[in-house]
Amino acid sequence: MKFKTRIIISLLPLTLLFTGCSKTVEEYNKPAMYWYSKIVENVSDGDLERADSYYSSLQGEHIGSPLLPEATMILAIAHMQQEEYLLSEHFLDEYIKRYATPNEKEEAEFLKIKAKYKALPNPRRDQVLIEEAIKEGEAFKSNYQNSMYVEIVNTMLTRLYLAQFVLNEEITDLYDRLDKPKSATYYRGVNPQPWIVSKDINRAIAPWYRAWFEGDGTSSWYAFMIPDTKSVVSRNSISEDMNETNSSENK
Repeated sequence: MKFKTRIIISLLPLTLLFTGCSKTVEEYNKPAMYWYSKIVENVSDGDLERADSYYSSLQGEHIGSPLLPEATMILAIAHMQQEEYLLSEHFLDEYIKRYATPNEKEEAEFLKIKAKYKALPNPRRDQVLIEEAIKEGEAFKSNYQNSMYVEIVNTMLTRLYLAQFVLNEEITDLYDRLDKPKSATYYRGVNPQPWIVSKDINRAIAPWYRAWFEGDGTSSWYAFMIPDTKSVVSRNSISEDMNETNSSENK
């Protein structure tokens, strides 16, 4: 009898543990305020993954709840503060498409541009994201000409244009080194901003542990190992010499 009692007592903590876990996982059919309070509680604790899960429950069980717009914006801002910019943009998109009034849409679209801008700590690594951020910034200025956020957007756009200009210059230099004149000419003509003077730009300085591999955009530490020849050419590249030869043969 004593042995059985000891076994029951020893298994009791495990029973309580699994019971508690099952209650957390199998929660459903709760009032909208319950899910909302759980979202706020977990955002306050910094557990955004669990907060997102409770948001899914709120959205799934109470799709018409007036608490959804506020919960969506709370999660958008919380993810931005934790530097999870793609998730922040997801919630802002949801807010703009489904909940924002015309007055609220302006602020939400500004925050979306800000999320894209802050998601670019290393501009050399995401050409498409730079282009998207510039496109959305210009659209915001066109749609909200008298917005209180216009000057902030202008500042972000200026930096984005500079980053894009430098990136295109570095791509041009790369194609020059690889003997791809057509590609180099294309990227040399991509930069459409006449107000940017290349020599006046202060290039970003990469940390030493990245500079070892990225270099300064024109060369890398391992450049001495690459032969200074025109042998590194893809089959899709056409050199100027080949163009001249073909044109003379056609004549």
